[in-house]
Amino acid sequence: MTHDTWVIVEQLLVPFRLVLSVLVTLHVLRTKRDIGSAIGWIGLSWLVPLTGTALYVMFGVNRVRRLARRLSRRRQWASRHGVSTGKRLPEGEYALLAEAVGRLTGRPLLGGNTLRRFQDGDSAYPVMLEAIEQAQSTILLCSYLFHDDKVGSRFVDALVAAQKRGVQARVIVDGVGSGYLRCRAAERLRRGGVPTARFMHSLLPWRMPFINLRTHKKILVVDGRLGFTGGMNIAVENMMRFRPKHPVSDTHFELRGPIVHQLSEAFARDWSFSTHQEIDQPEFFPEQQEVADAPGGGSLMRVVTSGPDLDVEKIEFAMMQAVAMARRSVRIMTPYFLPDERLLTVLAMAAMRGIEIDIVMPQESNQKPVDWARNANNGPLLDAGVRLWLARPPFNHSKLMTMDESWSLIGSSNLDVRSLRLNFELNVEVYDAAATAAIDAFICEHRHIRLTHHDLDKRGFLIRLRDSGARLMLPYL
Repeated sequence: MTHDTWVIVEQLLVPFRLVLSVLVTLHVLRTKRDIGSAIGWIGLSWLVPLTGTALYVMFGVNRVRRLARRLSRRRQWASRHGVSTGKRLPEGEYALLAEAVGRLTGRPLLGGNTLRRFQDGDSAYPVMLEAIEQAQSTILLCSYLFHDDKVGSRFVDALVAAQKRGVQARVIVDGVGSGYLRCRAAERLRRGGVPTARFMHSLLPWRMPFINLRTHKKILVVDGRLGFTGGMNIAVENMMRFRPKHPVSDTHFELRGPIVHQLSEAFARDWSFSTHQEIDQPEFFPEQQEVADAPGGGSLMRVVTSGPDLDVEKIEFAMMQAVAMARRSVRIMTPYFLPDERLLTVLAMAAMRGIEIDIVMPQESNQKPVDWARNANNGPLLDAGVRLWLARPPFNHSKLMTMDESWSLIGSSNLDVRSLRLNFELNVEVYDAAATAAIDAFICEHRHIRLTHHDLDKRGFLIRLRDSGARLMLPYL
């Protein structure tokens, strides 16, 4: 093309670029809550209109929330099938916290539940497999990692056997965590006749933006009455007795009582989201009764979900509310500690008003960049009086939080921006002094090494520069 032709083309593109920049700006102003993100997208669209618009269409538009709205209009997901939605709140000062989280989640607080804690796959997997093997009617299972190793293969075999004897099984595995190009566990399940969905999985280029949005939930519900959740995936790395090369210690929980219904409901939402098929048969949601032999009448519990859909940031808001209402102590155990400024500020303010704040992290996680990035966040917390602790190996993947030894939060969510903003997560809040005291003691047992200002100050200039640079990748680590 001649120079004059290029000039004409450029003149014709000027109004087109202007229209694109205006359209992106209007969409950002209407949909983006985060000011930094909004300024960044608007600036990019005006500096490089064509490239900026293409990037915004791919990565800036939340199509997940749009799909969730369509599905929610099609199906009302209020608690149903025999679970009372009547208001039941704990007495005293925690009634306000229960009321706040209830309004946040739209789920009732349910009583008459029991909680049983397992440490590592050595204790959890045999009980989970036994439950699957004894299932009579239904099985729902969701996992971020589902490896086809000597552990995962046992779960696959048990699920296929259950399906063959007439049990209705449904399985969701993450489309990236369980293998992006190929998921052998999912393949074997499908060959065995088990309906299996790979969450947000696609090899199509126009679906690539969804790669960053993962389901991190861990759910197992058997016969609608026995539930399991926590931080544990299905992989041999969680079996300490097998002495894996990279062992991962983790905490999982068995739940009984009406709370199991909310686990089933959360799975049904994700199944509908992944497959556009409904799970509404009564056998998946049997009549729920409070556990008769629960000591003291059982625990009050509620499921709290979050994700880049209609549940955005709800787990983070529940955490912030609990920290703000704490009167004595807050203890947190997390494999990755990279919260945003809001949560950092709430923790610091709580410590400054005299609340005992303990945060326990692994001495060394399985992701080096995360360890680097967290160092850049630690200084302000130490200044405020927050106590930071490192747990010695093996790498502990537990996600636990307690407040005043009376309220606890258990589940799948790490304390990082990825879990709190991008991942689909499921936690359970527990109002039970005895159960919380046991979790609190477990966290305290792992306060091995106290992190101090001296540890941060002795880092060299290049190390500090590396840590600060890694922190810039905070949303993606």
